Amino acid sequence: MFQAYARRFPKCPLIPVFVDSEILNQSESKDGSVVVTERRCTIDIEAPRLLKRIAGVEYLYFIQKNTLNRRDRTLHIEVHNETFSSRVIVRECCSYMAHPENEDWTCFEQTASLDMKSFFGFESTAEKIAMKQYASSIKKGKEIIEYHLRELEGEGVTYIPRWVPPVEGGLLSAGRAVPVSGAIDGLPAKDLANPTELMACPADGKLDADYIRRYLGDLTPLQESCLIRLRQWLQETHKGKVTQTRAD
Repeated sequence: MFQAYARRFPKCPLIPVFVDSEILNQSESKDGSVVVTERRCTIDIEAPRLLKRIAGVEYLYFIQKNTLNRRDRTLHIEVHNETFSSRVIVRECCSYMAHPENEDWTCFEQTASLDMKSFFGFESTAEKIAMKQYASSIKKGKEIIEYHLRELEGEGVTYIPRWVPPVEGGLLSAGRAVPVSGAIDGLPAKDLANPTELMACPADGKLDADYIRRYLGDLTPLQESCLIRLRQWLQETHKGKVTQTRAD
């Protein structure tokens, strides 16, 4: 879903009022799981020309903060107005997240608030324009996401691999625990016949290359990462039941 959402930047012809945007700041966590992007968006609000002249502006500017959490599979979007911030306070929050019962579905939540303090004597008119614009954006937003999803499918992109922790110093850091049955993400099912063996590893909690090769053979980095997550889940599930010391 994020790949489709990101296609509307820096500007989107499907949103006529969305004139342009620029990235003000972008940061990423050390492991790359969290990316925070702050943008200034230029909006051409559909308002009477007279009202724009009285206000002395042609465009409105909004600050948007996007927080993408690849580990939790969530995208949180916070927006507030920069233009007329002393007269009008506009706030909007949107969230994309994996459905709790079906991880292949996406949940979407959207809330907004408008606090009109004063607007040159045109408070009622400005409020009506803002409400109309917001209602239009809700309807348009779904259509645009669906358009970009079809666009990705047309380019042959039908599956986006899930984020996995990066390799650090030859060892893999543990990702979020996930339940496993049979085989997971390319890890052979025959290697999971005795899950307690996967837990019987060095006391420092790290799986070295020799240990992985001894029990499972040569694995790809993705398979090694899946193994780490499997072991973490087994530890939590069998806590206190399985020894943590490996017998040579």
